[in-house]
Order: sequence, then C-alpha cells, then structure tokens
Amino acid sequence: MSFSKDNLIGFGLALSSSGFIGASFIIKKKGLWKAGTSGVRAGHGGYTYLFEPLWWLGLFMMIVGEVANFVAYAFAPAILVTPLGALSIIVSALLAHFMLKEKLNKLGFLGCVMCIVGSVIIVVHAPKEHSVTSVQEIWNMATQMAFLLYVGSVLVLVSILVLYFAPLCGHSNVLVFTGICSLMGSLSVMSVKALGISLKLTFKGNNQLLYPETWFFTVVLLTCVITQMNYLNKALDTFNTVVVSPIYYVMFTTLTILASVIMFKDWDGQDGAAIISEICGFIVVVLGTILLQMTKEVMEKLPSFKVNSYAPPMSPTLTAGLCAGNADFLKCDWDDVENPEEVLLSRQYSYT
Repeated sequence: MSFSKDNLIGFGLALSSSGFIGASFIIKKKGLWKAGTSGVRAGHGGYTYLFEPLWWLGLFMMIVGEVANFVAYAFAPAILVTPLGALSIIVSALLAHFMLKEKLNKLGFLGCVMCIVGSVIIVVHAPKEHSVTSVQEIWNMATQMAFLLYVGSVLVLVSILVLYFAPLCGHSNVLVFTGICSLMGSLSVMSVKALGISLKLTFKGNNQLLYPETWFFTVVLLTCVITQMNYLNKALDTFNTVVVSPIYYVMFTTLTILASVIMFKDWDGQDGAAIISEICGFIVVVLGTILLQMTKEVMEKLPSFKVNSYAPPMSPTLTAGLCAGNADFLKCDWDDVENPEEVLLSRQYSYT
C-alpha cells in the first residue's frame, strides 16, 4: 500500500466531489418538482425553476463538486480520482431512496456495495502521485512519443466518428456519440491535471502562468470539454440515460486511465499484484455501476419510455457493427395501452 499525503488530499477531494454532485441531482430534482406545482414544468419548456431556491442550491452544490474534482487531479493520479466518480451514483441512488421515495431494491443495494468495495480496492492500491516541479516538466511528458501516438490515435478516431459515422448512424447507435465523448474526455482530464498542477505550483509561489505551456493546456482543455459536452448532450438527447450512463462511464474511465498511464507513468514502480488489484477494483466498480443502472431501468415506469428498441447482435465488421445498433425503433403509444408491462414482455419474448 502506497498512500502519500497528496493521495490522501486527492482522495478526500474526489470523495467530497462525488458527495456534492450526487446530492445536487436530488436537490435540483426536488426544486424542479416544487417549481412544477406553481407553473409550467421544465420538461414542458417552463422556467419557473429559476425562481426556486432549492434548484439554485443544487446548482451551487454541483459547481462545488466539479471544482473539488478539478483540484483532486492536482494531488492524486487519474487512476485514483476518475473511478471514484461512480460514488456520485451511489449518493444519488441512496438519497433518492430516502428523500424522493424512489425504491431501491436489493440488486440496487448490491450495486452500491460493489461500487464501494471496488473503490476501496482502487484507493488501497493506488500509485503515489509523482512530484512535478514545473509545467515544463508536464510538457515533456505530453510530448513524449508514446503519448503523442495516443493523442494522434484519438484525433484520427474522433475525426472518423464525427465525419463518417455520426452522419451515417450517430442517431441509431449509442457507441458513436459516447465514443467521441470518451476519447475527447480522456484528453480533457490530462489537460485538467496539467492545469491543476500548474495552479497548485503557482499558489505555492512558483508562478507557472508565465509559461506558454500553461495557456496551451488551457486552450486544449476548453476545446476538449466543449466537444465532449456537445456530443454527450447529443447522446443523452437521442438514447435512454440508462443506456448512455454505464457505457460512457466505462469508456471514459478506461481511456482516461490508459492516457494517464502513458503520460504520467502511473504504474511505473508498482508491482504486478498492485496493478492487477487496481484493474480488478475498477472492474468491480464497473459491474456495480451497470447493476445500479439496470435497477434504475427496471424501477422506472414503463410509459415514460419514449423509445423501446431491440438491438441485434453486433456485426464483426466495424462499419456494420457501428451502424447495426437500434435503427429500427419499435414504437408504441402507451396512452392507448391498458397494460404496458404485458406489451413490453411480449415484445421481449418475440425476439428470444
């Protein structure tokens, strides 16, 4: 176990970030409910929630959580900070169970336990944060051949997805938009970490704002975040959240860890057992997250599903695989159906 002071600070910030962000969703939702009783609901184009203090409190908590997450990357390696983001899902699920009376069944609680256990394994075996003395040192890491190859691969893949697959089948396969988000997200985290370390050194008296590398990382961060948020919004607007969330979490976290291992050499100096333990911990967190999302899907009211689709098996070829997806939507007017559960089950069994 190698748990330094910086790791402890980063862990505390990441943990508090998950708490604030997870709670913010519930508080904002209560604010939206309260605002909906006195005006047009947000889902129908209303803006009465802007006059609701609870909604603003939730927004403030989300901002605090994001700031804490940003600072956490300046103290701890991405392999420690990024997977802990799954804990915000636990906070939301538990608070929704007790505050919003949204039922969380035994599988949901099992998913929460798995996320906690996986996070503990990652924290215990996380590598120490490498000491960095200047932004120029980070620049040397970012310009090493291995990381440049990674960046080049990401840009090529994103270009192919944006220019070819997005117009062709972006609205029929969830992997296109989430793939763009995840690839750009891995670069945004590396830029966040570089910028965070620069600001930390600046606050300690070693001004890094004088170096052009600091501003370069800032421009890269803004570019990546704008692209990432644009395509994440497209994914959420096109597909069910219960589909997007686990896929995006797995892809984004995996690529971020890969980028951090290449750029910051997180695994250098660690033995094989520690690395395997971290990977196993991450897999447990992923399974717990998927289980929570599956539970959420089961517990949701069926009439609220606007799109219900069956996705055929993925083709072995890349183009066919990306474009197979769920292009042929099975639509149903739930308002005219007396028992939607029976309709959905009959559709499910018709494909087995």
